[in-house]
Amino acid sequence: MTESPGRSPTASNRSPEVAYFTMEIGLTSELPTYSGGLGVLAGDTARGAADLGLPFVVVSLVHRAGYFRQTLDDAGRQHEEPASWRPEEYLRPLEARVQVELEGRTVNLRAWEYRLEGHGGAHVPVYLLDSDLEENAEDDRRITDLLYGGDRRLRLQQEVVLGVGGVRLLRALGFDDVRTFHMNEGHSSLLTLELMREGGGRSGLGTEALEAMVAKVTRRCVFTTHTPVPAGHDRFGVELMREVLGPEGAALLGELGLVEDDEVNMTHVALRFSRFTNGVALRHARLSREMFPGHVIHAITNGVHAETWTGEPIRRLFDRRIPGWREDPFLLRHAVALPLDELRRAHDEARAALLDDVERRTGRRLDPDRLTVAFARRATPYKRADLLPAEPQRLLEVARRAGPFQLIYAGKAHPQDERGQAMIRRVVEAADTLGEEVPLVYLEDYDMELGALLTAGSDLWLNQPRKPLEASGTSGMKAALNGVPCLSILDGWWIEGHVEGVTGWAIDEEWQDPVDDDLERDRALAKLEDAILPLFHGDPDGWARVMRSAIALNGSHFHVRRMVQEYVDRAYAS
Repeated sequence: MTESPGRSPTASNRSPEVAYFTMEIGLTSELPTYSGGLGVLAGDTARGAADLGLPFVVVSLVHRAGYFRQTLDDAGRQHEEPASWRPEEYLRPLEARVQVELEGRTVNLRAWEYRLEGHGGAHVPVYLLDSDLEENAEDDRRITDLLYGGDRRLRLQQEVVLGVGGVRLLRALGFDDVRTFHMNEGHSSLLTLELMREGGGRSGLGTEALEAMVAKVTRRCVFTTHTPVPAGHDRFGVELMREVLGPEGAALLGELGLVEDDEVNMTHVALRFSRFTNGVALRHARLSREMFPGHVIHAITNGVHAETWTGEPIRRLFDRRIPGWREDPFLLRHAVALPLDELRRAHDEARAALLDDVERRTGRRLDPDRLTVAFARRATPYKRADLLPAEPQRLLEVARRAGPFQLIYAGKAHPQDERGQAMIRRVVEAADTLGEEVPLVYLEDYDMELGALLTAGSDLWLNQPRKPLEASGTSGMKAALNGVPCLSILDGWWIEGHVEGVTGWAIDEEWQDPVDDDLERDRALAKLEDAILPLFHGDPDGWARVMRSAIALNGSHFHVRRMVQEYVDRAYAS
């Protein structure tokens, strides 16, 4: 897999049949066009499509100011600054220009191209829309700057640019025969109104004619939802919709029955217009069907791009022992036969790279002989980063009884998420109590590069979401590719990937509801003390067999090649 701004005059090997719309996308750490798992998954999806040679194109926003750069002071207080970057240093400018109407005025848009090249030489172009043009008013030039920043009005303006502007960009590039528009979350659902407009759909058309137009658009759209709780789905007041979209668009949404309690739920818009809808894990699909009764919601469990997320020492081992795995990650099932000593040596090298980076960032040298436990997630309350650090004395007692370990944390809290920021502070505060007996470091400015080091170089991947709020979770999949087992709550993908003591360990029971923080903390500490630390320190071959099983069972299945092929077979062919 190679990646570049792209220099060829054509957009792709052939006209795309699938256009994938996403508010964020993780391409590289140098391009801060993502905030977390949703964007990184979008980038992996595009890489998987390139590897399979699919006629595929991605549409997103340029986010010139990025998400944000994070620093932490000694007390763990988060400080943010813009993650500004220059698109012209990484991307190819396109000559095409399109326009959208916002609040009755014309906003001009351009786009930049980033190209992903698959193993067979096929390219997937990524188009990043940009409103920073001299002919726009100053406020309009900033519309595409911030990812998930600003107020509700700016958020809706961005969704108009992504959905409506994205379709118009594809047309300006000559892509008139896109068969499937894939909406990655509801942020891009307004593309359906643009498709309606293209076909002559408008307010006042009449019920029968309008439903016929809806049916035509529905045959062209698929939708992936990632959020298992109602509060996580974008809603905009109908008056704001009328001001930003204009009276025609707002009236059309009303005639389509998409105004509820004077609000428009963008997920409902996407559901109304999609021939195929899916959640991102088996449990998540079931929860989504309960949230949105009357809709058929399938399950396509997420995956990660195997070559991207496998650390270099493990890559070399796979190249030597499992040739062809980069093109066909299903071959990783043969990891069951990897020599244990070679796997240990490769992982020791990956761990050394991680600990070197920790020392570079913090000045603190961690011990490679301790069990290195990593927790790196978006710092939002339901992820519960502070579940174990909430009782540091108990962590000390576990280390004294069962063996030494150390903790590495990372993750950004949204600038407006005070509870998430308070959670970071509590984790940092616990480090003072733990001292050198159980070293704990919190690494700043979590990004794709740091994530790759952590998932490759840690010994145990910790995940403790408040279920059922984890739709999927892909960090544990990345860890599994590197032979790093999970200690995790049975939610999201881990319900499907967990084999107790074989691929990792479960903190809870699948049937266990409602969530009990104290009980789950007790269970996690008990697993750490009774099973994990004794195995790690007392039976190196036994630990390496768990590592090997994590690769063979989970690494060989939870990859993006399998996921994208499921989309091809079930969603795009539907």
